[in-house]
Amino acid sequence: MSDKVLKLGIPKGSLQKATFDLFAKAGFNVSGYERSYFPRIDDNRIQLIMLRAQEMSRYVEDGVLDAGFTGYDWIKENDSDIYEVCELLYSKATSKPARWVLAVPNESDINNPEDLKGGIIATELVNATRKYFEDKKIDVKVEFSWGATEVKARLVDGIVELTETGSSLKANNLKVIDTIMTSTTRFVANKDAWKDDFKHKKIENIAILLNAAIDAKTTVGMKMNVRADDVDKILRILPAEKSPTVSPLADSEFVAVEIIVEARVERELVPELKRAGASGIFTYPLNKVIH
Repeated sequence: MSDKVLKLGIPKGSLQKATFDLFAKAGFNVSGYERSYFPRIDDNRIQLIMLRAQEMSRYVEDGVLDAGFTGYDWIKENDSDIYEVCELLYSKATSKPARWVLAVPNESDINNPEDLKGGIIATELVNATRKYFEDKKIDVKVEFSWGATEVKARLVDGIVELTETGSSLKANNLKVIDTIMTSTTRFVANKDAWKDDFKHKKIENIAILLNAAIDAKTTVGMKMNVRADDVDKILRILPAEKSPTVSPLADSEFVAVEIIVEARVERELVPELKRAGASGIFTYPLNKVIH
């Protein structure tokens, strides 16, 4: 049975809660992750192992794990030879890509990377930072930081730190002078595991469900009753790229119109639809949207 179980790495730390929330929305029941590095999942063909995102790609490359979730930044940092299944646009705070930025104190006279020549840079992303400065032909010393990197910005010449919203940098009175790289979460697989029929299908199934759950987070279903004479007018209001379902009702003077729309435009549409003659309008959340 050992070859019929997918060993799947889950990132422990900042991405942990967002990942398990996504699994729940995709239809998986995961439990025990508060107390164990081996959470339980309601699929006996999947074994979950929790590891730091920083080391995930190395364990996937080595075959210790069949697949796992990590950031693009750590794949590049580790120079891992793995198969990238898909990009997953979720993170601990937003759906926006995280950024590794070069930052210095607000009061510093340093305003561009060239001003750091001969200086010391503290970061957790050592290899990628070294390559960044080498590509720019700027001679600096890059030191590994064991966390609390913002604090070190006033002890060394600059830092390279990960940010999503920039709020932590602002709180520490730091200014960004350049972006080293942007990063999103990636679902990656061991190349041999990807060639295995069972594991390939299992990994692909997970990717489809997780992407469907991500798409559902930003969309809602919308349904309404419309007089048959008003259908064309209503359809012109709805997003042109969408194809609504129009169904007959028992009362032949009315039809039901149903569509999936971006959640951010729902509040704009509802009043317009009401004014155009739609009635019985209701919206509902979605668990999965599969394109």
